[in-house]
Amino acid sequence: MIKIQAEANVPTEHGTFRMIAFSENENDWMPHMAIIAENTDFSQPVNVRFHSECITGEVFHSKKCECGQQLDAAMKYIHENGGIIIYLRQEGRNIGIINKLKAYSLQEKGLDTVEANLQLGLPADDRNFGVAIEILNLLNVKDVNLLTNNPEKVKHVVESNIHLNSRIPLQIPANDISRGYLKTKKDYFGHLLDDNDN
Repeated sequence: MIKIQAEANVPTEHGTFRMIAFSENENDWMPHMAIIAENTDFSQPVNVRFHSECITGEVFHSKKCECGQQLDAAMKYIHENGGIIIYLRQEGRNIGIINKLKAYSLQEKGLDTVEANLQLGLPADDRNFGVAIEILNLLNVKDVNLLTNNPEKVKHVVESNIHLNSRIPLQIPANDISRGYLKTKKDYFGHLLDDNDN
């Protein structure tokens, strides 16, 4: 069972957020995080984003994906409207950065993101969104507006004890490099993306 290990207010370029670290043990260097806007009203449906770690996109601003831009957009949105980002330490759809770079190498040879994972003997997507539900329960969140394009995240909320009030799209326009990646997201994973932007 995960629990709160530490929390503090952290000022960022998007505003100040309450950051809470969740893990089973206090010595975990890679805890999941809840990033909570100061103006969040827990008596109303809470704006929530489940966001999986992506060091290449968030730290190094890779153009292969839109993860960093989505995180920035989500932080801006919840700062302005209240809400929570559940930051999940599930790098590369939970295959880890080493395997992610191996998959990138295969993509350089013409495979798409799913084909590369499968050729490595890995799942197309091994993320666990159940832990996000667990964190929302620990925060006593009962009703959410989910910022996502991913139907799998919607499904996890719908099948949980938390009420899904609405889905808020969080679409980032494609660039010349990310266009194929986003097409795979739509075609293989069923992401709810507008063709005009991809």
